[in-house]
Amino acid sequence: MSHVNKICLGFALSLLTLVSIARADEFKLSNNQRISCSRGLSAGKLNTATCKSYAYLFNVKTSEYFRCQVTLALTRDNKEVINVQTDGGCTKKQRIFDTDSTYAFDATETEPPNTNSFFGPGGYSVWAADTTAQKIRGCITISSGLGSDISKCLDMTFQ
Repeated sequence: MSHVNKICLGFALSLLTLVSIARADEFKLSNNQRISCSRGLSAGKLNTATCKSYAYLFNVKTSEYFRCQVTLALTRDNKEVINVQTDGGCTKKQRIFDTDSTYAFDATETEPPNTNSFFGPGGYSVWAADTTAQKIRGCITISSGLGSDISKCLDMTFQ
């Protein structure tokens, strides 16, 4: 292989590496993950514990984000674990801002359906800030109890 081909190949590989590193830097994990667990008693002295945890993955360039959730359900009797099931995945959500920039992001959720939720499984709030300008947007999403979530965002004013 000639020196020119080796140099071109080396340059192409380094360029691909830089592109993948830059692309990886576009996604940030939210800092506010939670876990909640519930227990249930079944007939025949079976105990079931179900734990859910969530996180948000945010694109710091486009302000698109994904809500990710993982669930583990464990069923046991007094002597052994009978069944373990896991489920989860990420759901893409809409952009918070219409234009590309450099954004910071965090999110939090209500606890499982109890005192914090009125109509269903609760809701979540999302905060995003444009780090190149004095611009921040707060969004709240709650379950309507009628099959669709209601989501509204508001630009903050500075006084």
